[in-house]
Amino acid sequence: MASYGTVQAVNALTARWAATLPGDGTVLAAAGVWPLLGLLADGAAGPARRELSDALGIPADGAATAARDLLATLGATPGLRTALGLWTRATLPLEPAWLHRLPADVHGQLTGDPAEDQSLLDAWAARSTDGQIDAMPVKADDETLLVLAGALTLRTDWIRPFSEGATEAGAGPWRGRELAALYRSTRLLHRVGVADTAAGPLTELQVIGTRGVDVHLYLGTPEATAGQVLGAAVATLHNRRTVVPGTHLSYGAPGPGLSVTRVPSTDGEPRLHVSTVPFTVTAHHDLLAHPDLFGLRTATDKSQGHFPGISAEPLAVQSAAQAMTATFGARGFRSAAVTAFSAMAAGIPDHPFRVREIDVRFDRPFGFLALHRTSRLVLNAGWVTDPDLIERTPYDWADGGTRQSEGPATDGDGDTPAWLR
Repeated sequence: MASYGTVQAVNALTARWAATLPGDGTVLAAAGVWPLLGLLADGAAGPARRELSDALGIPADGAATAARDLLATLGATPGLRTALGLWTRATLPLEPAWLHRLPADVHGQLTGDPAEDQSLLDAWAARSTDGQIDAMPVKADDETLLVLAGALTLRTDWIRPFSEGATEAGAGPWRGRELAALYRSTRLLHRVGVADTAAGPLTELQVIGTRGVDVHLYLGTPEATAGQVLGAAVATLHNRRTVVPGTHLSYGAPGPGLSVTRVPSTDGEPRLHVSTVPFTVTAHHDLLAHPDLFGLRTATDKSQGHFPGISAEPLAVQSAAQAMTATFGARGFRSAAVTAFSAMAAGIPDHPFRVREIDVRFDRPFGFLALHRTSRLVLNAGWVTDPDLIERTPYDWADGGTRQSEGPATDGDGDTPAWLR
């Protein structure tokens, strides 16, 4: 079971990463990067080990255990699936102690043929994400000796689906565009709240999933950037005292996008009416574009090796990247992320002998957080700038085809479990 300290560390990396985002629509999964950094830190030495430890937010000595525990926790959570892969050249010796700390049956071989190796890696990415990611985010070449990759897929269905319709924004960057729209009404006013944050007032809407995984939508002030909104959103997860729930919001406009009034009613029940948009966001992140964020500055210096705990051969990080997609629709939320690191030879090897080498080939843009409800671990964080247009056909979550949503679009008390009210 992942510890509270691990959850805090992963969420802190999410917030720091989000702070670097531009204003374009994007999505990221620090929960997919963090375990791989932990496994690298376990085999690193010197400055590279210290930098990786700083990026992780925990000591490197416990990084491999924390990484395994996090992967096990994610893999045991309904709606989540994880995969880990390691591929190395046959000529690269691996330290048994490091390899044994990885899950069983994750080690494969690279042939040294870039095209063949890339095909192998891409097939793993597609297989591990049910085809949502069709290629590994790093490319194998003649220098690639090792690839370490992880996949994280997420599926959660809403307790009640949204009703689908159309809308036209009256202001802001989407003004004048005919957009697909999602609508819902509920008696549960505490699903919405306003947080007082360093980025200004932040409106939070909780959309509850059936598998213990929820998605929160966040609307900041028009001036707030993607990084500011998502950073503040992560902070509110661990400091709920800053959030005023809908039951206690003042009348008027107490937060971005909010209006609170008193209206006549026939049943005396309060109501929360929600209007939002469906969206799909995709992203490719070059982790080496922010080497200090991920503790990779020294690790990429190929003048010397940095991972004696992984191999006696000197190794340096060659590339590091994440590919990701996420879709929010009337029936639920789906996402997939593949993160990968490749390593190449480093330093001037001390090889005083020459030996025969034989290769054997058998020839065969608003913010959102998706989070684990009980631990508050952020699984995805994203920024939506291009919502679905009205002509786009809704996705059928169950069958992979298309159909309109069915059933009531209320989140009323009748079918809501008591522990979610």
